[in-house]
Amino acid sequence: MASTEGLVPITRIFLASYYDKYPFTPLPDDVSRLSSEIRSMTSDLIKDSPPSSQDESLLLKESEGESPHKIDENMWKNREHMEEIIFLLHESRCPQPLQDDSELSTVFNNMRYKFQKTLNVLQDFQAVNSDHVFNTVMTYMPQDFRGTLIRQQRERSERNKQAEVDALINSGGSIRDRYALLWRQQMDRRRQLAQLGSATGVYKTLVKYLVGVPQVLLDFIRQINDDNGPMEEQRQRYGPSLYSLTAMVLLIRLFIQLAWGRFEAKKLTRDQVAVLEQAVDVYTCEFRRFITFISEVFANSPFFISAEAAGALEARNNDDYKEINVPAGKTHEVSLSVESVNSYIAWDFSLIQGKINMDIGFSVECTDPTGKKTLILPYRRYESDQGNFSTCVSGNYKLIWDNSYSAFFKKVLRYKVDCIPPVVEPVQSAGEMEE
Repeated sequence: MASTEGLVPITRIFLASYYDKYPFTPLPDDVSRLSSEIRSMTSDLIKDSPPSSQDESLLLKESEGESPHKIDENMWKNREHMEEIIFLLHESRCPQPLQDDSELSTVFNNMRYKFQKTLNVLQDFQAVNSDHVFNTVMTYMPQDFRGTLIRQQRERSERNKQAEVDALINSGGSIRDRYALLWRQQMDRRRQLAQLGSATGVYKTLVKYLVGVPQVLLDFIRQINDDNGPMEEQRQRYGPSLYSLTAMVLLIRLFIQLAWGRFEAKKLTRDQVAVLEQAVDVYTCEFRRFITFISEVFANSPFFISAEAAGALEARNNDDYKEINVPAGKTHEVSLSVESVNSYIAWDFSLIQGKINMDIGFSVECTDPTGKKTLILPYRRYESDQGNFSTCVSGNYKLIWDNSYSAFFKKVLRYKVDCIPPVVEPVQSAGEMEE
């Protein structure tokens, strides 16, 4: 577990100074020029033949609005548009006269290749960035059952999400439907990160056992994606260039879709193909440049910064701790009733020391429903200890602090114990799914 002592989460002011070291070279004028030309070509197509489908109407309306504000939402939009364009440029989707023209067929195949190459770069970036954030968070988590459970929860959640996508595809869902689902899943990941930070939802029973979980980490993952949080500086600094690219690829998609649908009435001219070809070259080149740049910014950006005081020790002051005197010659026991296999029994204790360092015996035993007793943790004497184990059977688990060997000295024991049931992802109601 990496230390967060003396650290606080990144702030927007700090990120501003950090981003000063990473200026993005502005997009070339070709981006705005070619976007305008594609928009003009699109207007010519719908002048004589207005949108004839809901999909065309939605695309046209989207092209007349502004790009999304959030960086990751723009990434997903670019990914969706590129995949739609790749679909449209497939040989079987092109109008027959274009398939029969070997020169034009080669041009459109080259466009499709460039989009596929750029889409692969974006997919790799998203996968690496997602893992980077999660693994960085886990670096600062205690390397015990809590980290294991959170990893298991994430893996289970990702499997469920992939199954949901597969089911949509198998039922004939469109690319638009799939990306609407993918974005909703991305928002779900963001909510889960916030839940981890505030110890709510699926993590409520897990993170309430906060011994050793730095408060500074919880603060970071709770606030990182706030609308006016640290990432807003990133949106202000790098968003405009990305927004322009999002608008450009949307216009390219809209033009191709309209052109294919009206090809019999209004065939493409060589000049239009030349503008489209140049627009594809500029977009794919500039988008890959942006991804390469932002990858470096993300990879080097710190999550925490130095401060005189940090919350790493606050967990030790958690009110869930109990303090009790264990008299000489006596024991103190805590019984936990466990109903579910794979629950976690966890403890953290220490003796409040005086002038003489003291220890106390500690052991754990289990009595199963048949009455059979099993020693889980053999007796040993400790000044302090923190541990956990996963239960193999249901039953009554007894944690025993033994001061029976002491003839004169009482022990002041400060402890916290918990039984954490298996972490399961809650089933969302229809209303929650729509939020």
